[in-house]
Amino acid sequence: MAMYIECGMTVALPVDYAGVSMAMTREMIRRGTNGLHLVCVPTGGLQVDQLIGAGLVGTVETSAVSLGEAGGAPRFNAAVKDGSIRLKDGTCPAIHAGLMAAQKGIPFMPMRGLIGTDLLRHRPDWRTIDNPLSEGDDPIVLIPAIKPDVAIFHAPMADRFGNVWIGRRRELAAMAYASGITIVTVERVVEENLLADEVTAAGVLPALYVTAIGQAARGAWPYGLWGEYPPDVTEIARYAHAARTVDGFSKYMTDARSEALS
Repeated sequence: MAMYIECGMTVALPVDYAGVSMAMTREMIRRGTNGLHLVCVPTGGLQVDQLIGAGLVGTVETSAVSLGEAGGAPRFNAAVKDGSIRLKDGTCPAIHAGLMAAQKGIPFMPMRGLIGTDLLRHRPDWRTIDNPLSEGDDPIVLIPAIKPDVAIFHAPMADRFGNVWIGRRRELAAMAYASGITIVTVERVVEENLLADEVTAAGVLPALYVTAIGQAARGAWPYGLWGEYPPDVTEIARYAHAARTVDGFSKYMTDARSEALS
């Protein structure tokens, strides 16, 4: 399914607890599609770090990138320091606001919480205007719509009709609604129509918003997947240690590819 991703695309990726498709990460690295603009919804971690380390990323738009308890994201930190990627610093609400604008087909979404922050000096695309509905001084910030070319995530299951179960992870739906195409890897494909069951329907992303589905058992590993399996904190820590250097990162990724093929 990595064939859907072309050089220079804007790619929306979920936060580490919401269903990260590490299976797609490995395929993207294998194909070497570069110049990507990553939009972290709203933060990034291992997936983003590996794509940067593989040299596939030109820009990252995010409110943070880290490996959680394992510490900082080493290849992201190094890339920001040496200027090999462009960082578009944001906030969690701002990223969600940009996606919401795209969902609604409008050019921007207004926000107040950014007034007085240093971020406004570093984001010329965020415009501060006077509230046109106020009679007095009332500045408000306009967040441009974020329109990813593709959204990628991992979910527990899909049905044979193309519907995907995302449970209460509504940020995954927001990504899909705002994006041109949506690629999903899942643990399993079931025969019953998930939208036809009152118990599951509310947690389903309809097939209308899904471009392609691929089955990938433990496709979020070493991250966990809600209701399925916990994160492998030992493996994430092992990566965090190895990726502190370029050589360590390269060896880790080479070993990982060898293990996947064995």
